[in-house]
Amino acid sequence: MAKGCRPGKRWRGLAYELAYESGVDSTVKHLLIGNGPAGVIAAETLRRADPQAAIVMVGDEASPPYSRMAIPYLLMGRIDEQGTYLRKDAGHFERLGIRLVTGRAERVDTETRTVTLADGGQHSYDRLLISTGSYPLRPPILGMDLPQVHTCWTLADARRIIESARPGSRVLQIGAGFIGCIIMEALAERGVHLFIVEMGDRMVPRMMTATAGRMIRRWVENKGITVHLQAGVASLRQQGSSVLAKLSNGVEVEADLVICAAGVRPNIGFLAGSGIVTADGVRVDAAMQSNVPGVYAAGDVTEAAGFHSGVPSLNAIQPNAADQARIAALNMAGGSALSQGSLAINVLDTLGLISISFGAWAGEPGATGGEGVELVDEQGFRYLSLQFRDDVLIGATAIGLTDHVGALRGLIQGRVRLGAWKERLLNDPSQFMAAYLASAQKRA
Repeated sequence: MAKGCRPGKRWRGLAYELAYESGVDSTVKHLLIGNGPAGVIAAETLRRADPQAAIVMVGDEASPPYSRMAIPYLLMGRIDEQGTYLRKDAGHFERLGIRLVTGRAERVDTETRTVTLADGGQHSYDRLLISTGSYPLRPPILGMDLPQVHTCWTLADARRIIESARPGSRVLQIGAGFIGCIIMEALAERGVHLFIVEMGDRMVPRMMTATAGRMIRRWVENKGITVHLQAGVASLRQQGSSVLAKLSNGVEVEADLVICAAGVRPNIGFLAGSGIVTADGVRVDAAMQSNVPGVYAAGDVTEAAGFHSGVPSLNAIQPNAADQARIAALNMAGGSALSQGSLAINVLDTLGLISISFGAWAGEPGATGGEGVELVDEQGFRYLSLQFRDDVLIGATAIGLTDHVGALRGLIQGRVRLGAWKERLLNDPSQFMAAYLASAQKRA
């Protein structure tokens, strides 16, 4: 080691560049496909855990690694494009010796340990991380290819929407899930006239109970947004410079811009024929390793065991992506980190109304010892739902309650046995903070 040099300094990055370009294979090569939050956290964790390793991170967009969750703030005008970047310092990855490559993975050969990109380039690996995230769905609707129809998933999408979503313009949004509601808030702040169409019986159906979802709808409509539930878009057709949408409930909506926020699916198509087991996503064990030794996955693309159920499932939220990325990276570097399972951790700000859902917020149908309780204040837009398995809190939903909600997450993640506190909470769920303090003191 050069005198005065320490792990992580620039000399290591330059040394790696020389080794990589000259074909020297004296160090372990970690190849990461995907440069979103999971990829970036994994790369940085690898560098700390494995200072001498070669690290290559592949992303399919020309932009520096950025956060899709920051795009709504870009639409609102609160940040510029650089504000979406995951690391603001242009030399960050170079100093860490993390090589950035632009390209789209097309094929993985686990026999030869190589990944082929769409441009024909190939990259070998000793350890592989799949963190390719998701892609936005476009339902098979007549007219979805019209120029006024966009998804809101990439910086390129955001640029097109900013150009079209001017104050007073009419915008039809397809989908009112978690991502859809974030986009909705950004569009509302731009001063457009909004029409929302959602196939479910409530807003945010995969995050909120029926009572909570209906409460969010009332709040949104009070803000001047039109919401159509249990309805889809039957067709879209050009009408002058605008689009005429015919809904499945017979209503027609004329819009200057259509945003499709109808959900996402994991990017796993390039894994066909690789031998890596996939269902809805890449199946992994508690170490975030797939069925193929040396191949790991993290983030939206990952189908991991649920925290409470143990059943493999998708849980595409950033806190899980970050945890999975750290665990995968530590194990890629030779560690032995294990996940406790993926846990729903959702926090949503819908035009000023804060809602949260943690864990098995809908309860576990048919589960032994399953019970739940609701506290509803319709006029005050306040709501609380707690779900139990025996005397353990396994899920919670809340609206309009921002004080101490971290205690709910603590009880759920800690698998805290509440004992007599369970009955007290069934009688008065608002006492969850007292239950948390009592349980924490007991455990201490």
